[in-house]
Amino acid sequence: MDLHPLAMQFGAIAEAYERGRPDYPPEVVERLRAELELPAGARVLDLGAGTGKLTRALLSGGLDVVAVEPQESLRALLTRAVGAERVLAGLAEEIPLDDRSVAAVTVADAFHWFDPPRALQEIRRVLRPGGGLAVLISAVDWSGASWAHEVGTVIMELRPEHPQFDGPSWETSVKAAAGWAPPREIGMSFSQQSDPERIVNHIASMSWMAGLPEDGRRDTLARIDAIIRAGETPAQLPVHLRIGLATLT
Repeated sequence: MDLHPLAMQFGAIAEAYERGRPDYPPEVVERLRAELELPAGARVLDLGAGTGKLTRALLSGGLDVVAVEPQESLRALLTRAVGAERVLAGLAEEIPLDDRSVAAVTVADAFHWFDPPRALQEIRRVLRPGGGLAVLISAVDWSGASWAHEVGTVIMELRPEHPQFDGPSWETSVKAAAGWAPPREIGMSFSQQSDPERIVNHIASMSWMAGLPEDGRRDTLARIDAIIRAGETPAQLPVHLRIGLATLT
């Protein structure tokens, strides 16, 4: 199965993704463990793990994590961070794990790239009875920066049709699938240190930005960088996190 054409773009911008995307603080893992009733050492699959932002937090939080990521360049950074023994190449629709082998599955900012019916069937297969799924969706809140409106306008004018915004929600997909209790969603927020370089890297890691022709991408990022550096950026920016939760029936 091929990846979504926009998702393929992440392979070219792995370093920007690692430098720019938010890290998950311990309180996020504490909340996941509480909501999914995970004891210390529970086996967890981090699916579509990217460079391992959530994988590392789960490990630090006392969980036994295996990470699955399809793209080689992202997987290389992931392996460097957590060790090859915890990293597998694979797709959400073809998970390289045994039946009933994990207590929970986490998906951080990746569920919208999946084929939901096939992915949910595979997730259900690898979960143990009563196991749970957590779908994390993060958004850095730039509204406190002087440049937020101008940069936001540039970004949105470039965005093509995108499954995160234009496709079915994770909740709709779970409701349509068999074998799941009614899904629910919780929210939490945390702060991260920020500066112009990190913000530009975050923008560079957006799939549609990565997919621009090289000249257009370079010129657009230079324009955004100039706008940000001419304005004011708070030293801390809030990150708003939605966590979708579903358990097997």
